[in-house]
Amino acid sequence: MNQGIEAQLDALIDEHLPRWISLRHDLHAHPELRYEEVRTSEAVADELRQIGYEVTRGLGGTGVVASLPGADPSRAILLRADMDALPIRETSQHAYASRHEGRMHACGHDGHTVMLLAAARVLKQLPRLPGSVHFVFQPAEEGGAGAKRMLDEGLLEQFPSEAVFAMHNWPSLPVGHFGLRAGPIMAAGTRFRIVVKGVGAHAAQPHLGIDPVPIACALVLQFQTLCARHKDPVDPAVLSVCMMHAGETDNVVPESVEMRGTIRTLSSRLLNEIKASVDRLCQGAAHSYGVRIETEFFQYYPATVNTKAETDFCAAVLRSTFGDDRVHADVEPNMTSEDFGFMLEARPGAYVLAGSGGDAGLHNPAYDFNDALIPAGVRYWTALAHGYFQRPSAAR
Repeated sequence: MNQGIEAQLDALIDEHLPRWISLRHDLHAHPELRYEEVRTSEAVADELRQIGYEVTRGLGGTGVVASLPGADPSRAILLRADMDALPIRETSQHAYASRHEGRMHACGHDGHTVMLLAAARVLKQLPRLPGSVHFVFQPAEEGGAGAKRMLDEGLLEQFPSEAVFAMHNWPSLPVGHFGLRAGPIMAAGTRFRIVVKGVGAHAAQPHLGIDPVPIACALVLQFQTLCARHKDPVDPAVLSVCMMHAGETDNVVPESVEMRGTIRTLSSRLLNEIKASVDRLCQGAAHSYGVRIETEFFQYYPATVNTKAETDFCAAVLRSTFGDDRVHADVEPNMTSEDFGFMLEARPGAYVLAGSGGDAGLHNPAYDFNDALIPAGVRYWTALAHGYFQRPSAAR
């Protein structure tokens, strides 16, 4: 961006920052879970209308989209923010802490939403861009695959885009620092439910039943060999059994054991291989012990894979905006999952980690989005939009 535009941007941030912080606090106080973002989407739509946008609602249930037309209607990019909260009880003592028991913005989606709203305001007041920008406010990132639902309902048909971009706050990076990498930056993931169905009996007479508990415990141990001994050791994978439930009292062999957990890898190929191995182990155990074992896999997210050209572009934008020392262009991939991976399967693009600092990590009951990140996030979105359309057409 030239110095004139940067001066305008500085003035706009100074003027509107108190409003953006106030809006972020309001969203934080009223968190809504996946596909329940009714108040949030209304607040987003109202803000966009006040800025002067036409608003499209309903994609993905509670999604909101607005577009800033550019000079060349054949070119457009998509910027995405997520809106949903988590089923966590907030423990912070902020005046704007969640007013709804058991729900909180523990992942900073309130901040993501406000940064993109702020960018929508700023970009509308700066000189017209060569191409169009679609601002997408997505529901249900937390386990609901809201990105996939928006795509399935025609997001890219209604709002054609040649590239897609997203940003997530990252407490382990200092405020104003950014992390990114070409290739997978977030893992593919799926959740699973396994039920071992034995035969109940009195605890003093286990031979009259089939105890599912030791079978389930054996499976947990065998699952660990899938990641330790049945794949290339340099290809990361994590299989975690996070919940087990069996029985209701202490003197009865239960009829069944239920296990739930997740599998995470950096490629969908390996994820599918481990899923098949889990199913194979379960069916082998069922045959060996004479029980029935049901396996179910759900809430699949693909790996979030940044394309090289778009990642290099974003890194250059970040360096020119914030300086080389605040850009970490080869961060380690993270084994958490993110449904922006669905959008990156559909279009080239990049997912960036925006440092937010702080003592509490994501999904922690004491977490709060750092308002000091808002200006940096707005600067990044603005510089990205202005820089993208200066790329030669061969880079598209």
